[in-house]
Amino acid sequence: MKVINLEYTFQPYGPGLAYEAFTFNGGEPHIRIQEPVAGADVQVTTRIRSFQDMGLLLVAVDALRRAGVQNLYLFLPYFPGARQDRCTQVGEALTVKIYADLINALQFKEVQIFDPHSDVTPALLQNVKVISNQTFAQTCLVSLSDYVLISPDAGALKKTAALAQRLGVDYVECSKKRNTATGQLSNVRVYADDLRGQTCVVVDDICDGGATFLQLAEALRQHGADSLVLIVSHGIFSRGFTELSAYYDQIFSTDSFQTLSSDALTQVHLSPALF
Repeated sequence: MKVINLEYTFQPYGPGLAYEAFTFNGGEPHIRIQEPVAGADVQVTTRIRSFQDMGLLLVAVDALRRAGVQNLYLFLPYFPGARQDRCTQVGEALTVKIYADLINALQFKEVQIFDPHSDVTPALLQNVKVISNQTFAQTCLVSLSDYVLISPDAGALKKTAALAQRLGVDYVECSKKRNTATGQLSNVRVYADDLRGQTCVVVDDICDGGATFLQLAEALRQHGADSLVLIVSHGIFSRGFTELSAYYDQIFSTDSFQTLSSDALTQVHLSPALF
């Protein structure tokens, strides 16, 4: 199978087909495939952080099909709009469905996504394959021998429990309240009496600004936690690492959203070894 990486700095399956991509003066993305692909199966990899990225995927698929590609496969680890998977107020768009409809229209033989935010995303996608966070998390934890997993909220509980069972460790449930109109968090609770001397490993799917993890860190410290580790599948880190690294001794993420270089972050590069 041939591979085409629509972002040159993201090559989870290794180097791919040569192509030329550019944007016309009117803002339209365009692409020219520079190698023969007629009759081939092609794995497309990309990271979508804007509608420009989405546009490049659309034109790339069209170009590949016009060049005679037999079957197309997509690796899109961070699914855009996955957090906007329900409408809480009148006048909102259901963003995850918009992206899912666009992807479905491209008729991939398989769409691989990594650790989706909720069950809504895979439910909306056709021919979807969900890659769990378990191998990634286990890779991050190889140097730790004694720790407890922390589920930051109800949404993460099922995955945290499954990971704890695989690793043979205990886990602690936490909860929070979020104002859907403002996005503000409140009432973070840790359902454990005593965490004195414990290394607490918080595992979740996405870190954006990090407010959830900062408030959770304070609550865990109040319960006596000795050391804190943060493992997130998709690292946006829109507010950087200064505040997070004040609480967390180690921070792990993948390159599913972006490639980062920071002393505060250990970034695990996605590859089939984690699938």
